[in-house]
Amino acid sequence: MNLSIRQLATFREVMRSGSISEAARTLGRTQPAVSSTIAGLEAELELKLFMREQGRLVPTPEAEFFLEEAEAILKRLEISKRTLRGLANREHGQLRIAGIPEAVADFLPNSLSKFVADKPSVKIALASRTSAEIEELIAAQQFDIGFTETPRVRNSFDQIDFDLECMCAVPATDPLAAKEIITPEELDGYPLALLHSEHRSHKQTLSRFRDAGVRFNQRFELQTALAGLRFVEAGLCALICDMLTAYKAQEDGRSGMGPPMIVFRPFRPRIQNGLSILTPTHRPISIVAKDFCEFLSLELATMRTAMIKKSARPGL
Repeated sequence: MNLSIRQLATFREVMRSGSISEAARTLGRTQPAVSSTIAGLEAELELKLFMREQGRLVPTPEAEFFLEEAEAILKRLEISKRTLRGLANREHGQLRIAGIPEAVADFLPNSLSKFVADKPSVKIALASRTSAEIEELIAAQQFDIGFTETPRVRNSFDQIDFDLECMCAVPATDPLAAKEIITPEELDGYPLALLHSEHRSHKQTLSRFRDAGVRFNQRFELQTALAGLRFVEAGLCALICDMLTAYKAQEDGRSGMGPPMIVFRPFRPRIQNGLSILTPTHRPISIVAKDFCEFLSLELATMRTAMIKKSARPGL
């Protein structure tokens, strides 16, 4: 059976109007065209749908039954058209995002809140994973977008890289807060909080201290830099942290929600802490996912500019 949408829509209109001529006017077609369409539908179904009685068009019992089926098909088609139109207009869709804990804690929810504010039908699934886990999830095409520390290049995902750096957080009352930049020499023997020894920022920090020939005094080992802010606020240490954590602390400090007694300064020599947006290579991403990647890129650029500007002003 090879029914067409035009046949179903024409049949429905004839049933509604009870007349070939009236249906033709409503559909903007000629009477012969409508009659031909109904005849073709009857031939396809191998059923008589209408009878002529005293000049009137009378539907058969089979036509009454088939009307329900035609209505259901056409209604489902209209719903599908609206859904697809919504997808094209970024009004519908789903975003499945896996991000590192530092991003899922604040940056990604804030960015998503702004992005979907005018998209009430877009659904979000946000998961916190390690960088290694995110790489594998995106490579396996289980998520639409990954937000992670910059990985090595792989054929199984595409990536947009952002060249970010670590900051140094110190108590606002410490003399170091007056510095424009902080170096290993100024932290000679100073108590430090860093991420665990396998993290790339830890390895880079240790290398910078060794190259400078100064004492490396790690007091706190952390899984996330966010926890280290409390130790800095208490005046117990300095913290080498990622830019996302520093940005959250700055924003919270301005709103009165977070630690008000911490300042962030650039650390030199630079400790690289790049971030990347990952998408599956072998599966096209949706329009809404593509738009969010672009939006997230702008959010990261804005964050980086704000942090550089803010941290370069001593006393703030």
